[in-house]
Amino acid sequence: MVFEKVRTLIAEQFGVEENTITPETTFTEDLSADSLDIVELIMTLEQTFNVSVNDEEVENVKTVGDVVSHIEKLIG
Repeated sequence: MVFEKVRTLIAEQFGVEENTITPETTFTEDLSADSLDIVELIMTLEQTFNVSVNDEEVENVKTVGDVVSHIEKLIG
């Protein structure tokens, strides 16, 4: 499932336990991510799921759930 894979990648990148990541987890507040962190994550997700995310879509990403929903939409 997409959420589990995304959660694993986020845990690895941000050095947090997987079980602390929920769909409601925010990147800036909960994970203290800056714009570079988010760009790096998006690049990893693009490679992992073989999708392309444009810059406008990245601006709307606030939570892990946002990322999961978007990837699910892209992979159909």
